[in-house]
Amino acid sequence: MSSPAPDAFTPPAGLPHLEQRLRQDLLWLGLPPKHWVPPSAHDGQPVIDVAVIGGGMAGLTLSASLKHLGVQAVVFDQSPAGFEGPWATTARMETLRSPKELTGPALGLPALTFRAWFESQFGLDAWRALDKIPRLQWMDYLRWYRQVLRLDVRNRQRVAAVRPRADGVVQLDLVDEGEGDRAHTVLARHVVIATGRDGLGGPWVPDWAHALPRERWVHSSHAWDGAMLRGKRVAVIGGGASAMDAAATALENGAARVDLLIRRRELPRINKGKGSGSPGMSHGYWMLPDEWKWRFRHYLNVQQVPPPQGSTLRVSRHAQAHFHLGAGATGATVRPDGVIRVETAKGPLAADFVIFCTGFRIDWSQRPEFAGLQPHVRLWRDRFAAPEGQDDEELSDSPDLGPLFEFQPREPGSCPGLERIHCYNYAAALSQGAGAGDIPQITDGSQRLARGLAGQLMVEDADAHYAAMQRYAEPELEGHEWTEATFPVYDEQAAPAREGAAS
Repeated sequence: MSSPAPDAFTPPAGLPHLEQRLRQDLLWLGLPPKHWVPPSAHDGQPVIDVAVIGGGMAGLTLSASLKHLGVQAVVFDQSPAGFEGPWATTARMETLRSPKELTGPALGLPALTFRAWFESQFGLDAWRALDKIPRLQWMDYLRWYRQVLRLDVRNRQRVAAVRPRADGVVQLDLVDEGEGDRAHTVLARHVVIATGRDGLGGPWVPDWAHALPRERWVHSSHAWDGAMLRGKRVAVIGGGASAMDAAATALENGAARVDLLIRRRELPRINKGKGSGSPGMSHGYWMLPDEWKWRFRHYLNVQQVPPPQGSTLRVSRHAQAHFHLGAGATGATVRPDGVIRVETAKGPLAADFVIFCTGFRIDWSQRPEFAGLQPHVRLWRDRFAAPEGQDDEELSDSPDLGPLFEFQPREPGSCPGLERIHCYNYAAALSQGAGAGDIPQITDGSQRLARGLAGQLMVEDADAHYAAMQRYAEPELEGHEWTEATFPVYDEQAAPAREGAAS
């Protein structure tokens, strides 16, 4: 019986069929292996191998990578199950910005890719017709990823404090928001902060934003309902991807007018980051000398990433949308009649509401759960002087991380156990590259960190592993596999002459 032609219609096999294939692949690869880290406890409290803060894409990928190395990983996330990360909450783009072909968190397993998940449900023709991945569909995929790999994610767990200790563990103070804000603690050998784009801070707005009534403005990363903007004049501060998404949300919800106030005189046209994307960059960036790391990241910061074409067209197709280039906002006040007067480089602008699309900053004050670490964490500014003309506050404020994304002390010995806390989020970009959050490199970054943590756990327990090797007593041979022969009597006369012996 001949196979169907490549372009012949084949009904989607369905997720159960894909899941069976994935189980078979994992079985053939011997994944996951058995847990090999010796169990430990402190004062009767069990100690987790690795605790991961954040159950978004990075946290899930790292958790899966650790599980596939036989290391226990427990993920703690403050969101309800299925709403980790920004995709189904604060993100407003219609589709992801990455090409659909990227394998993302699949860990090298074809059956774990988004494409496999999509095609198994909708078929090859639908995949070919797909331009980019719809945002909410990506969230559905991540929910499936968590479920099919049986990852240990504990939701509604808000981290109140991270406390490194001198006795080889890190204490997490948690609040269980699913059980009436019950406070409890867990202990872990290592803790990974996988908090995404927020990293070690959060959304940034200019100081003058705080002079406005709080109900009259939001940041693009806040949770807000576009319906509240119906009939209003909206000023959008910024011209990046989030600005386009926010402006489009306002317009699609009936805003009377949306003015985009863009500081630059031209929108950037080229995504320079794509020009450096390669396996070499993924695996080699973290080994670059400091000067090259700074050079790469500063250049990308200066050039900036252009908003996606689709996102920009989503705005410009509305007659009520107005792009103002070279019109950076410098302040705002509320007039007696209630109208907001926004000061710009081109003059004042009247608005009813302001959306700040001004990005994120490292700001420990926004992360009280990590605030106790701040005085001890070494930053790049503590040991590296920016080359002339390349000053960059974001880079200077970045933590100076070790090879396993670990925090390093500003003063040696000032915070015992600090090196057991690993910064696996956007704040790691200068030290470690884009492997802590970008879809193209998330598998490489997660596997590198997971392998390093597995190796570190082994080194820490070398004595226990040596003792276990000595105790190991499972016989390979049982004694019946051979019969001992009678050793022959040596006969000098019968012995053959050795070749080359003297006559």
